[in-house]
Amino acid sequence: MSIFEHPEFDNHEKVLFCHDPAVGLRAIIAIHSTALGPAAGGCRMHAYASEDAALTDVLRLSKGMSYKNAVADLPLGGGKCVIIADPARADKADLLRAFSRHVQDLGGLYWTAIDVGVGPKDADILAENCDYIFCRAEQYEEGFNPSSFTALGGFTGIRAAAKHVWDRNDLVGLRVAIQGLGGTGADLARQLHAAGAELVVADVRDEVVQDVVAKYGATAVSPDRIHAQDVDIFAPCAMGAVVNATTLPEIKAKVICGLANNQLAEPKFGRALQERGITYVPDYVVNAGGVMGGSTVIFSTPSREADVARITGLYHTILDILKRADDAHLPSSEVADDISLAKIAAARPKA
Repeated sequence: MSIFEHPEFDNHEKVLFCHDPAVGLRAIIAIHSTALGPAAGGCRMHAYASEDAALTDVLRLSKGMSYKNAVADLPLGGGKCVIIADPARADKADLLRAFSRHVQDLGGLYWTAIDVGVGPKDADILAENCDYIFCRAEQYEEGFNPSSFTALGGFTGIRAAAKHVWDRNDLVGLRVAIQGLGGTGADLARQLHAAGAELVVADVRDEVVQDVVAKYGATAVSPDRIHAQDVDIFAPCAMGAVVNATTLPEIKAKVICGLANNQLAEPKFGRALQERGITYVPDYVVNAGGVMGGSTVIFSTPSREADVARITGLYHTILDILKRADDAHLPSSEVADDISLAKIAAARPKA
């Protein structure tokens, strides 16, 4: 199948396949749009089952970054990259160094950062040979993880959803199921616990589950049943496509608001959620906190105070999207898409 005929192609500006046989590098860079500015989006390292699976993922993620950066009012376009490899492999640093040269060759058309399998210290390695890396460990004080920006966006989104659905200004006693306890999911659990929420959690790594259970009094359940818990809010914070034909009938939560990318297996599930009376906070809106907090170095002078203010401002953005969706009887996913597409279209040069 031609890349141009791929169902997720969606008029990408560039799709680059990167290879370095010396270290076994296989990677893909997808640049969806530069209408609003240089493309920006994280670098994901994952042992994909196939190159086709990696291509589908990077195309969906790249498009999502275009929409995310637009709805967040950032002067950035959308792009993403994936490295097809197990992030636990011993030569990870060699792969990162080899890949970073491909990003450097783009001359600033694309900036990359942390994502699944690539943390802030890995971003430091990427930056050894590349000028276009953000969310590096060296940009922050010791012990600070920029993934906390993403978690703050998730917490802000849950607050907005609680206000919209239950007219609540607090989260005390609300039950939240968190799927995935990586850097963002675990920090979201911390913030929710501090706000008085009750937690149900799952992750494929038992040690991180037990840590969250011990710290926050959470209830642990099997990863393959976390979506079906009797909770108020379901927060997917792992891989995507969690709302699908199998899981949808089992979801009991009134709200879905989490930090995973591409939570809807297909766009049609946005309407399916609406028809079931489930309020969905579009994933690329609520997880925009990461790029909002980390990307400032691309276009301005970083300021922690200003970054936090921008991220907490997502509260009003999300309330506006949910209200528009209710007023128009449309899925919130479609409303968010329309807002993003309008901003991208307005920025494109007129013929």
